[in-house]
Amino acid sequence: MKLFVFAIIIAIGTASPTKDGAVFSFVGKPLFMFADAKEGEQLSHVFKFTNTGNEPLIISDYQVACSCTKAIYSKAPILPGQSSEIIITFDTKGKYGYQDRVVKLYSNANKNPVKLRIKVFVYSEHN
Repeated sequence: MKLFVFAIIIAIGTASPTKDGAVFSFVGKPLFMFADAKEGEQLSHVFKFTNTGNEPLIISDYQVACSCTKAIYSKAPILPGQSSEIIITFDTKGKYGYQDRVVKLYSNANKNPVKLRIKVFVYSEHN
């Protein structure tokens, strides 16, 4: 019996620690580079992630520098261990040359916003 109790204590002590709070864990890098695009195209990319924390993850808002970029995400809490996705869209209308857009996500996971980034070179059909 003592051996059994000792084994349980050892197992608890070596178990991987749980991360406090909600935690974004993205599949791959939080950066996506589109192939060159023609001006006027609508682009989108899906960023997949899992909440690897021990509390529900709640995305409360996002911020972008231009209304040409939008984020679509679940308003419902993402439970620990649950996966979800964020779709970033970019409207290239009136945009030319190298474009680099950052989307800041505000949530209960971090004091600082999580940053997703997209890059693309936009060319004119007339060149």
